[in-house]
Amino acid sequence: MTKPVTVHVPLGDRAYDVRIGAGLIAEAGALIAPLLRRPRVAIVTDETVAGLHLLPLQEALKAAGIASEALVLPAGEATKSWPHLTRTVEWLLEQKVERADIVVALGGGVIGDLVGFAAAILRRGVRFVQIPTTLLAQVDSSVGGKTGINSPHGKNLIGAFHQPTLVLADIAVLDTLSPRDFLAGYGEVAKYGLLGDADFFGWLEENGPKLRDDLALRQHAVAHSVAMKAGIVVRDETEQGERALLNLGHTFGHALESATGYSDRLLHGEGVAIGCALAFDLSARMGLCSQEAPSRVLAHLRQMGMPARLSDIPGLLPDDDDLIARMGQDKKVVDGRLRFVLARGIGESFVSDDVTPDLLHAVLRDARI
Repeated sequence: MTKPVTVHVPLGDRAYDVRIGAGLIAEAGALIAPLLRRPRVAIVTDETVAGLHLLPLQEALKAAGIASEALVLPAGEATKSWPHLTRTVEWLLEQKVERADIVVALGGGVIGDLVGFAAAILRRGVRFVQIPTTLLAQVDSSVGGKTGINSPHGKNLIGAFHQPTLVLADIAVLDTLSPRDFLAGYGEVAKYGLLGDADFFGWLEENGPKLRDDLALRQHAVAHSVAMKAGIVVRDETEQGERALLNLGHTFGHALESATGYSDRLLHGEGVAIGCALAFDLSARMGLCSQEAPSRVLAHLRQMGMPARLSDIPGLLPDDDDLIARMGQDKKVVDGRLRFVLARGIGESFVSDDVTPDLLHAVLRDARI
């Protein structure tokens, strides 16, 4: 068994630790107890995760003398919506959650984002602990304080910055993920190498296929990704500059998620993977990087068995004009101009609004083949 590692996120009086290791759910009671003013927590999870991890979590809390109640929501992206946010907030109020209490988000990115937003607005802010149960949530959405829900107009357009008090990333629970869900999370892992660490991307080219079966490699991938994100968040918490780089692949990916109805036709991490491939293709066409860079991205995604092009998405997609219009709802739009995270090479990303419609059309057209 690997020894847990800790990544500290130094944000002054809102600083917190991200613990990464196998078996952390079994230790959750002992780890959460020092944070509590009274021995009770409210847990919000989804139906899939509840069947796998809720009882072990509640038993760990009980062993530490902590009482708990749980709200179990439907699984899936559709839960990141106003109706389920309202249900969650009203349930937390029914549980008489006070500002000094702790709410626990047990689940993937959907639960983490929804529960974090509920915690942000409940009594003008209560503390919450993230226990992410997917690879995507462990390396991305559970760290950094971005919380929110989706709108028919686009993804994550309603939300708040609200940092967790603690993150417990139990890498052993990732064994319960389907191969597809594991790989969807890997899309965010690869993103970190592509946006700012060429050596890490090289490490992934060698070790990516082994992460599913090797806990030590998996822990390194998660910890390195978290450390990269934590560093960026500390330098730019509310996305005024550098933090936008974390959205590599997301302008394309969010538009594709919207176009597929936030359904299981395309998972978020799959959209990010395709978006990264498109961003590097676009960068090469603009003369920003060599053709070798998008070729490496595409080859690695293929090596991992991940979707990399529009043609890999099942079913019909809207035309290019529709997809570009959906990109116009992206949060990075400034003064009506689309902004993309582009690259001068592997690990060398930057934000630009200097993308011509003709190039964008050409990238999307060729990705359909």
